[in-house]
Amino acid sequence: MTRLPSLKALRAFEAAGRHMSFTRAAQELHVTQAAVSHQIKALEEELGLQLFRRGHRGLLLTDAGQAYLPELRAAFERIALATERLRAQDASGALTVSVLPSFAARWLVPRLSRFRRRHPEIDVRLSATDQLADFDRDDVDLAIRYGTGQQPGLVAVRFLTEEFFPVCSPTLLEETPGGPPPLRQPSDLRWHTLLHDDMRMDWAMWLMAAGVEGVDPRRGPAFTDSGLLLQAAVEGQGVALGRSALAADDLASGRLVKPFEISLPAEFAYYIVYPERSAHRPKIVQFRDWLIEESTRDGNASGIVPAA
Repeated sequence: MTRLPSLKALRAFEAAGRHMSFTRAAQELHVTQAAVSHQIKALEEELGLQLFRRGHRGLLLTDAGQAYLPELRAAFERIALATERLRAQDASGALTVSVLPSFAARWLVPRLSRFRRRHPEIDVRLSATDQLADFDRDDVDLAIRYGTGQQPGLVAVRFLTEEFFPVCSPTLLEETPGGPPPLRQPSDLRWHTLLHDDMRMDWAMWLMAAGVEGVDPRRGPAFTDSGLLLQAAVEGQGVALGRSALAADDLASGRLVKPFEISLPAEFAYYIVYPERSAHRPKIVQFRDWLIEESTRDGNASGIVPAA
């Protein structure tokens, strides 16, 4: 393939030829007139042809310049048209989102209909996985992750913060024949099964904050998926430490209740993560802004946190 001249030089020549003025070309390109003159001189030297000459009435195109300019202008117009078509295509169609299964089921999916009504041109495709997305390898546009927001080389936008507190089925607040005593105060937890997810230390923190002694925070079954943890609590299998974002719908429906008022702020938060190169893609911006709006609707803090 023939080596092409510098794109800067071609742009300088096209602008100067269109305006028939180095000064106006420089203004359009936001450079100095000397820079335009230098780029065109370099282009002429590379081509071995003179493209402009100065006449009594100003700048004139040579025969070579007259032959070259319309072809170059048409090429730039085709590039501009292709770019606009690509941008228009990226504003609609599929948006693949990598998300934790528990967050997808408990928070995101119940709200997605509002996003579809607002942006029917965008088809959200959820990839529910615990694996971190590799944006250079995986077919993923955006990820939602739970953590500290330290994502080297990526943009991380915090949009949902949480508190954690015990949750259980309403049946555990009632007297049941042959069952444990009903939950009336935090110390009653000694008679009940503690349910855990991967954050086992959270029970120790909560029991300490509540001033409860004599309860082993390590005992009880554990679930790697927080959605399964909450489902076990709904079924009355024990008391779980619920995180406010994931437990919100179950609490609102009455499937779960919050037996005690003590809540603690979670160490981690939910972040929208994507490559820096995608920061201005329309679909990314629209979905990101909608997530932040939804978190605000729930009364949670949001804000931009730069990646490390």
